[in-house]
Amino acid sequence: MTLVFASAGFAQTTATGKSETTILRGTSKAKPATHKPAPKKVVSARSAIHKTAAAQTTRKVAVHRVTTPQSLRGSRYGGFAPSAPIEPPQLDTTSPRSLAMTNVNSGESISVTYWSDGTYHRDALDKLNHFLRDVKTGEQTEMDPLLFDVLWQTMQVTGFHGTVEVLSGYRSPETNAWLASVSAGVARDSQHMNGNAMDIRLPGVPVSKIRQAARSLQMGGVGFYPRSGFVHLDTGPVRYW
Repeated sequence: MTLVFASAGFAQTTATGKSETTILRGTSKAKPATHKPAPKKVVSARSAIHKTAAAQTTRKVAVHRVTTPQSLRGSRYGGFAPSAPIEPPQLDTTSPRSLAMTNVNSGESISVTYWSDGTYHRDALDKLNHFLRDVKTGEQTEMDPLLFDVLWQTMQVTGFHGTVEVLSGYRSPETNAWLASVSAGVARDSQHMNGNAMDIRLPGVPVSKIRQAARSLQMGGVGFYPRSGFVHLDTGPVRYW
């Protein structure tokens, strides 16, 4: 089987083995702003998404999580923040959120509504976890639901309503190490091992437009790979490369 994996050579995070982590999905609340509000009233992407999420089932899953201290996150993740922040767009925080995707590696397709009426849907998240599994090993993890929100909101900003092409979702440490050994463009401490990153294409939409839309959300990392024709999205610190 030929695997088509895309990755970022910078802006990644360290994953050092598995750990049992209790993940509570959909219960995050918006945190009080720690900065002065902008003159123009806009909706903060992260707070708006989390504010509308209702309680979900708590369960333990084996995932690879970052052990880097918070004080080192900025330098560890790398990337470059823009000199002047991009004004975030108005977000749709009420409509049902559906995704139609094709996995380039497995050839599988999926179409689910993963969020509606203020809550994430556990059955849909389980299907997405399997769809975005490591195709080489068959291993899967609990993907960060906010990653699906980043993708969905990016699609809204670009006006894309078709089928997303996924080049890379979750990667096990073994698969990532193998890819790093055969490609200089694969980071050995990839965000993909944390289940919070995807490399995607929106057929018919220029990658420069996808990058601009994703950056405007200010919801995580955005990697731009015009020669390979894809954009990397993750829910780590806001940074660009």
